[in-house]
Amino acid sequence: MSFILNIETATKNCSVSIAKNGETVICKEIAEEGYSHAEKLHVFIEEIIAETGILVHDLAAVAVSQGPGSYTGLRIGVSAAKGLCFALNIPLIAVDTLQTLASQAKVNEGKIISMLDARRMEVYSAIYNADLEIERPILAEVIDENSFKDFTETIYFVGDCAEKCKLVLSNENFIFLEDVKYPSAAAMSKISYDKYQKSDTVDVAYFEPYYLKDFMITPSKKQ
Repeated sequence: MSFILNIETATKNCSVSIAKNGETVICKEIAEEGYSHAEKLHVFIEEIIAETGILVHDLAAVAVSQGPGSYTGLRIGVSAAKGLCFALNIPLIAVDTLQTLASQAKVNEGKIISMLDARRMEVYSAIYNADLEIERPILAEVIDENSFKDFTETIYFVGDCAEKCKLVLSNENFIFLEDVKYPSAAAMSKISYDKYQKSDTVDVAYFEPYYLKDFMITPSKKQ
């Protein structure tokens, strides 16, 4: 029996879950504009361990969202995960944030495009098939009316970019699943357990989040 603590803090959603053998037992999360991760994360961790009825030493591993996403949010989540792994001498598992988001789509056909807001019309995105196999790696890109226009199958968009992107992404085969806005630690459970079974872990000391920042350089204004 393997209990894994999943931590997701890459977006406005501060989310924590405990899973047993890949099935979510309990999840606590809150999405706030003010990014309350620093205040909520450790409280959530303590609460779900207590409510699950296990001891912290019963954890087999800790999984953390590795990004891309909020710099501050990722640092908070990774720091907490590393601290637990060091203290308990258990492995650290890194989970792609956009894969977690895509797994929440629950579709049987077409493509899933996970997108997280960067700034203006810029997004972090990755493309998956309905089996959650990645078909195009994570990119930082600017969205316009020509984005993804070569796709003829149904395209499902998930993430927090719907409001701005659906104004320019208007093809008939484009569907925005607006209820899937933020990645959740509950959706990490199967992914992290699969990685745990394969011993697909990262070095606790040297692991760093995948920020994918500063891909657009704005020229400085001339004085």
